[in-house]
Amino acid sequence: MTETSRENWGTRMGFLLAAVGSAIGLGNIWRFPGEAYEGGGGAFLLPWLIALLTAGIPLLILEYTIGRRAQGAGPVAFRALNPKAEGIAWWQVAVAILLATFYALILSWAVSYVGFSTTSQWADEPGVFFGEEFLQAGDDIAQFGQYNGTILVALIGVWAVALFIMWRGIRKGVELANRICIPILLLLFGALVVRSVTLDGATDGLATFFTPQWDKLTDASIWVSAYGQVFFSLSIGMGTMIAYASYLRRNAEITTTAVTAGFANASFELLAGIGVFSVLGFMAAESGGNVISDEAPIDGGALAFVTFPAILNEMPATEVMGLLFFGSLVVAGISSLISMLIVPLAAFQDRFNWSRSKSVLFIGIPMALVSIAIYPTSNGPIILDAVDGAVTTYGLTAAGLATIITAFVSGKIKALADNANRTSVFRIGWFWYACLGLTAVLLSYILLFQHIPQQVDTFRGVAEDANLSPTQVVVTWVIGGCSILFGVVMGMVMRHRATPHRMDEESEENTPSR
Repeated sequence: MTETSRENWGTRMGFLLAAVGSAIGLGNIWRFPGEAYEGGGGAFLLPWLIALLTAGIPLLILEYTIGRRAQGAGPVAFRALNPKAEGIAWWQVAVAILLATFYALILSWAVSYVGFSTTSQWADEPGVFFGEEFLQAGDDIAQFGQYNGTILVALIGVWAVALFIMWRGIRKGVELANRICIPILLLLFGALVVRSVTLDGATDGLATFFTPQWDKLTDASIWVSAYGQVFFSLSIGMGTMIAYASYLRRNAEITTTAVTAGFANASFELLAGIGVFSVLGFMAAESGGNVISDEAPIDGGALAFVTFPAILNEMPATEVMGLLFFGSLVVAGISSLISMLIVPLAAFQDRFNWSRSKSVLFIGIPMALVSIAIYPTSNGPIILDAVDGAVTTYGLTAAGLATIITAFVSGKIKALADNANRTSVFRIGWFWYACLGLTAVLLSYILLFQHIPQQVDTFRGVAEDANLSPTQVVVTWVIGGCSILFGVVMGMVMRHRATPHRMDEESEENTPSR
């Protein structure tokens, strides 16, 4: 595949919207407010901002530069750093495949809840409705249950839309989809936030969100959570940004784009925090309790599919608010799902010189079929938790760490900095190197002293508030190990295979600077 035959983004704005669309997903709408809630509201914001500046944006610059410099997705880009490092990219491909297959399921839940919002179908007990009536969830990961018709239909629809977008390509598919999705998302969620801040008690919630509890800043766990949130929200570590950046022209701006994408994502997270904390203030005013309470934690999917429907029952214009909230989840989810699909599809396109249609046919459709076969069943949510543990606990953290280490160990870190500086207004240097080093240390700490010990304790049955069962932990380890094995095997198999599309370093050196 020659450079002239490879697609590029139509405009810099198209790339920026895709990068922002990848970052703004289901998890951002509920994960950031949840982390802020656990971190004491305003006490979380300062560590989060520092994490964005010292980890998020520097890592975005690194991945943008790796992708643009190689003009190829993960396997081609890592091979350009060091042929022995190609296996890391295939590992990231495996992580992205796992993530996309279960992420589509959560998106199908949001699609279903858009319909439920019109009649408040969850009634007075949203938790019972979600677990027993909607999911009909079982309690045995090994017991294959019946298919859930509602979820099955929604999941098929989600995959049909996502694969159609990918089949259309970068400009007519991914770029166009994000040009439509991001404005709609801002409109829907913006309307929800405007309504939320006018509720009784909203000012108390906002005061909690923006007022720091300075004594909590000495709690190391808040800082770890802040860095984890930034790393998770910016889609770093699974190859998405490398793949997206590979479609940039060689003279495209890098550093300012990374700063813009980072702060655009951060702005949406703040918007989500304002909306959720306004509603929490309303709840506190109605119940006479506190905005943050140990008895009423918020986290993950429970916030979206249990807590928020319960809140909607107490709010005026329940149906409208429900449509705005779950509509926002659907739109945000679509933009994020296509960013996950770009990783495996672009990898096979670039490394095997496949056409776009062929990659969708032989990679995208099998992914959809596996997702549809496994997840819309009664044991689907249990499998989802186990796979999620493998992906978010090990996959993203470890793969992101591997990306930083590869950049330094390959000896190409200065070449990457020079490449970014050649076409960027804002130049990077020693501070960028230091931030990447600090992030590598922090990711190592999170992996070795938080994630792994927590799962070991869960397996031994001594963990407090464990999200997974010991059986799920074993499945998590197996899945995580298989994804690493896939990367190792593919790296070995591809070691002596020529790259159809590779970087022409001489032409890169002659690229005119801005």
